[in-house]
Amino acid sequence: MKITEEIVKTTLFELKHPLDDSILIETTNITKIESDGLKILVHLTFGYPLKSIEDSIRDNVVSTLMSLQGVKTVKVEIEFSIAPHVVQRNLGLLPQIKNVIAVASGKGGVGKSTVSVNLALALSAEGARVGILDADIYGPSQQKMLGLTGKPESPDGKKINPMVKFNLQVMSIGLLVEEDTPMVWRGPMVTSALEQLLRDTEWKDLDYLVVDLPPGTGDIQLTLSQKVPLTGAVIVTTPQDISLIDARKALKMFEKVGVPILGILENMSVHLCEKCGHEETIFGEGGGQKMSSEYNINFLGKLPLKGSIRAQTDSGCPTVVADPKSEVATKYRHVALKTAMKVAHLSKHKKNIFPKIVVQKS
Repeated sequence: MKITEEIVKTTLFELKHPLDDSILIETTNITKIESDGLKILVHLTFGYPLKSIEDSIRDNVVSTLMSLQGVKTVKVEIEFSIAPHVVQRNLGLLPQIKNVIAVASGKGGVGKSTVSVNLALALSAEGARVGILDADIYGPSQQKMLGLTGKPESPDGKKINPMVKFNLQVMSIGLLVEEDTPMVWRGPMVTSALEQLLRDTEWKDLDYLVVDLPPGTGDIQLTLSQKVPLTGAVIVTTPQDISLIDARKALKMFEKVGVPILGILENMSVHLCEKCGHEETIFGEGGGQKMSSEYNINFLGKLPLKGSIRAQTDSGCPTVVADPKSEVATKYRHVALKTAMKVAHLSKHKKNIFPKIVVQKS
């Protein structure tokens, strides 16, 4: 039997993704196939960063194609290319930013900021160019979580350069004011300040900008979700019913303004004792997963409640970089991959796709 390009494609379409058992390879992922019956070359391009699973995907493809009768060698080349995707209400894309991911919660105290910084660091660890914007004007925390000190520079007095830590571009109002200075501002001042932070920062060629939104679903959050061009939102909740009530409000807010929900993440799902290893579901269990099933939304996973996570962020070195091979860091990277995969399946932004048409007199 001659191994044709069509046979290779059909075989590849049967492979499952190592993270969620979905279809791994679709037609759009196949850039090139060469086969002479004995040797096969496959070039695959994915729309999301995948450094941590690249080897397992390659090994899976190689072993599967090697099982075809007569095949002697298989070479697999893998790369990723992240495209900009559509945003709500035809808002224009931001310069130098392909995709903006909002991390939100209906209430405070669910670990949203910790999730935001580790999500951003995990996307970066997977190979993407990533920035994080701390949009919590009243209670900025990202500068503390990333151990940043000093002030960002402004080369022209108009634009501000983001500060960089752990290969992450960072901007926060906490970098511009003293730590103990309260932001006694009304809503319009807050939204104006945030838009300035977003648009006047000289972000540099970002695949993703993670925006750590303030908690709640009031006027500030609604205005931001209408004015900031968002690719999608991640909803963070804890398992208990009280948290889920507010998480549902956040979900509905994004639905009203046309922002896709990239997934629901259940944080603090189980408490892990660092001394004896005892596990306890002190906030209940299964709430986030139940909510994702109820609304038919992607479930990104569960993250534990551990003292080390708190200690690492307090020290300015979040878990993904402090202990990159730990189980918790691996969970964050899986969350990042699932989020990026969901983004990759959204409609692409059509700017610059069509050729420019010039009408001239003959």
